[in-house]
Amino acid sequence: MFDVPTILTTVIEERGGNLIQAIQDVFPDQRPINRTSINTWEDRRVVEAVEKTGRKKLIIAGLWTEICVAMPAIHALADGYDVFVVTDASGGVSAESHDMAVRRMERAGVVPVTWLVVSSEWQRDWAREETANQLGPILFEHGGATGAALAWELQLLATPTTGGAGA
Repeated sequence: MFDVPTILTTVIEERGGNLIQAIQDVFPDQRPINRTSINTWEDRRVVEAVEKTGRKKLIIAGLWTEICVAMPAIHALADGYDVFVVTDASGGVSAESHDMAVRRMERAGVVPVTWLVVSSEWQRDWAREETANQLGPILFEHGGATGAALAWELQLLATPTTGGAGA
């Protein structure tokens, strides 16, 4: 919805390393780069795909924070990219593994963020109705208290301000 270049990767699809279907459904026309390297940044096709976007800020999320996320995040950072990791869209083999990976990346200079922060920074202003109308349903379904607060705010905005008990 925000027209952000997105690169999908998988690891050895032929052995079951397929992309989670819900993610593939968001990008139905994109074929993930099927790689064998543990560190995504060591696959030249991935780096070339990133370079092709012309962007210098990367937002990374993935399965296994301590491997699939930390390794390419730190590597890309060393290559001069500003790297943000979506911590609540990534997971380690345990809570401790995830936490240690996030700490390691922070010490290296990677910035941890959440999916709500990313979507809010991209939205910036609810007056941007085209994306607001697409983001709203996502927040209602997946945004927890934020979704509930948004529903409440929209209800308040729709309430007439003339007369009645609320006036």
